[in-house]
Amino acid sequence: VNRCKRPLAEISVKAVLSVADLERKDVNLDLIKVEGKVGGKLEDTELVYGITVDKDMSHPQMPKKIEDAKIAILTCPFEPPKPKTKHKVDIDTVEKFQTLRQQEQKYFDDMVQKCKDVGATLVICQWGFDDEANHLLMHRNLPAVRWVGGVELELIAIATGGRIVPRFQELTPEKLGRAGLVREKSFGTTKDKMLYIEHCANSRAVTIFIRGGNKMMIEETKRSIHDALCVARNLIRNNSIVYGGGSAEISCSIAVEAAADKYPGVEQYAIRAFADALDSVSIALAENSGLQPIETLSAVKSQQIKENNPHFGIDCNDVGTNDMREQNVFETLIGKQQ
Repeated sequence: VNRCKRPLAEISVKAVLSVADLERKDVNLDLIKVEGKVGGKLEDTELVYGITVDKDMSHPQMPKKIEDAKIAILTCPFEPPKPKTKHKVDIDTVEKFQTLRQQEQKYFDDMVQKCKDVGATLVICQWGFDDEANHLLMHRNLPAVRWVGGVELELIAIATGGRIVPRFQELTPEKLGRAGLVREKSFGTTKDKMLYIEHCANSRAVTIFIRGGNKMMIEETKRSIHDALCVARNLIRNNSIVYGGGSAEISCSIAVEAAADKYPGVEQYAIRAFADALDSVSIALAENSGLQPIETLSAVKSQQIKENNPHFGIDCNDVGTNDMREQNVFETLIGKQQ
């Protein structure tokens, strides 16, 4: 992840700014979907201004690219309704079977025609539909996607400005979502397919699509991106910053230890314990960087006191200087306050 830290950081900032409410100084991270698929390089990670769905068109002969799509978002089954009571149908002649089949086909045909009449050019359904309905959709030139999860449907509705339709009879033109481009994309030699819904009516829903050589790398990248998103969100909530690398904690620890000397009673032990707790952050940084924690902390503390400079911290990347101002290492103040 470290080798791609710059592009991943830029993607995270762009994603947060896309969904941020700058007037209220708040960010709803639920509008940022972080998706990953094994294959490709970490450098292939991209920001999609829309939603990606780990599905493909229900029929291989359906169009793979739809421009200016009007999307019907259904949570109702795309099939004839099931009777609510136990029933039995006796079919003893070919004519009766033909009648039943024609009636079922007419029901499917009416549903497809209803979608066409309201202006839908793509149907996204939470449930499945059988091969006959699938063939009819392809024949009537109405692309469809089935078995889409509820959370993804909500994000699609938010992004496209559409309304989720729980009952087929309630489908109207006003409830259709709109997207500038819907395309099916395949990946790698395995030809895994995903659906990209882009250039949506409401751009305040984005997807960070991560690529990587294995699942472990993708999961690690997801955790790193989540941390980056939280930092960017904190900066929008409160743009005050402090120097990082443990410099803020070390300078606070020095000040707390100095204040402890003013208390002759047992209070000073509690105050010194708090100073030791502040030092634990710098010790952890030094340990994780492969440095000697006690020696490194003592050296930085004495340097801060000697030069009266609170910007000295732990040189985690072995840059050659532990001045966090020169290294441009910062942390959000709100992260320290929490």
